Amino acid sequence: MKRFILSLLFLVPVLLHAGTPIKVYQGTSTYSSDVICTVRDGKVYKGTSNYSADIVCTIRDNRIYKGSSSYSSDILYTIRNKKVYSGTSSYTSDILCTIRDGRTYKGTSNYIADIAFTLRNNQLYKGTSSYRSDIIANFSGYLTLPEYVAVLHTILYVY
Repeated sequence: MKRFILSLLFLVPVLLHAGTPIKVYQGTSTYSSDVICTVRDGKVYKGTSNYSADIVCTIRDNRIYKGSSSYSSDILYTIRNKKVYSGTSSYTSDILCTIRDGRTYKGTSNYIADIAFTLRNNQLYKGTSSYRSDIIANFSGYLTLPEYVAVLHTILYVY
């Protein structure tokens, strides 16, 4: 019984968060007018929209699809072992970045000079910075690795 109650204490916050949309704000803002995109139900929407026409990408099975598509020809990224591959590729030469310990490294690198972004306390920083002025975006909740990749795509190529 004690184990059951402890399990519920840890499970309830996860279940409550499960259907909650995550908003991605520009810089340090938390104003609704500064929402870059919203992550909801495996999809990334422009701004605060929930219209199907405003779906930037769809997240399914560690793959990021263009728009609301689920066709293999529309796969933008595939995620395997914390590495992000271009399209459906599994070749080392097609690794765009490696995500480890809250840091996004260019390609397969693990050098500090190759850190493109740092994710800390739901805030995305340029490079290795921890300065408030270098915050690119902040999130209203925690993102899974595929959600993070989809949001990063939105910030870099759509926003």
